[in-house]
Amino acid sequence: MLRTFKATAVAALCCTVVGVGVAGAPAASAASAAEWDPLANTSLENWDPFAASSGPKKIKVGGRSVNVSCSGRSAKGEPVVVLLAGMGDGLDKLAPLQKTLSGRNRVCSYDRLGAGASDAPAGQQDFAAVGKTLTGVLDQVAGDRPVVLAGHSLGGLIAARYAPAHRDRVKGLVLLDATSPTMLADVEKAIPASAKGAGAELRAQNLAVFQGANPEKLVIADGKVRSAGNIPVEVVKHGKQYLAAIPQYGPRLERAWSAGQRKWLALSHRAKLSTATKSEHYIYLDQPDLAVRAIQRVTAAVRPHA
Repeated sequence: MLRTFKATAVAALCCTVVGVGVAGAPAASAASAAEWDPLANTSLENWDPFAASSGPKKIKVGGRSVNVSCSGRSAKGEPVVVLLAGMGDGLDKLAPLQKTLSGRNRVCSYDRLGAGASDAPAGQQDFAAVGKTLTGVLDQVAGDRPVVLAGHSLGGLIAARYAPAHRDRVKGLVLLDATSPTMLADVEKAIPASAKGAGAELRAQNLAVFQGANPEKLVIADGKVRSAGNIPVEVVKHGKQYLAAIPQYGPRLERAWSAGQRKWLALSHRAKLSTATKSEHYIYLDQPDLAVRAIQRVTAAVRPHA
């Protein structure tokens, strides 16, 4: 969702970013996927990722410290649910959702580099670099078990970008108001460069965030939706419009957001779209039962006996 342009604003298109300078993208060089081994200096530190409760715990991925939390149990071969938060959020915000889900499933969450209690990234990141960190985390918390990725906002975008290239591992997806695959173009189209006042400020701040001026130093590039195979996918979008803070552009942004959610259906022939009618952007907080049911349905469909 869009970055908030002032403390009282509710508009957000990719994430909620607090206390981030947006004058320009970081000057650090981009992390190179070709040069980086995500398992280098990886350490389990006597940690059993399949214990009933084994987090939060710091693990090493690609030489960086990553904060991970896992809870719940599952039989060998059953899927592990991995939750991905939106930008600006840590695994602590997902804790209530994780606790509820862990009653039936093995559930893990982690702070991406630059978020929560994890290390900052070495430099500017792209989706390939973020994906390598995710792979390193999955290797340790899920091993060879199938994985269901459930992501909110930017976490949903990351999950949806990651799944098509990792069909051997990702067997289900839940996207909770995930950032649109064409969010950059959507913002540029909805709020023209000629915009003034709050609209101009909102546009400038979000374009800077997309260019890497965010805690994760992630360049959020648009891209085509690729197939993740015939896996179960649930796309859940917010139903309560909340972009009225900018009346001139709010309706356009809401339409673009809804169109973006429909684009995610191209991930799989088994993808379904639903609306959280009582929710704004944080569906798992506004309607936690709805989020839990969506994740449980996908997880049940992935189980070997399903």
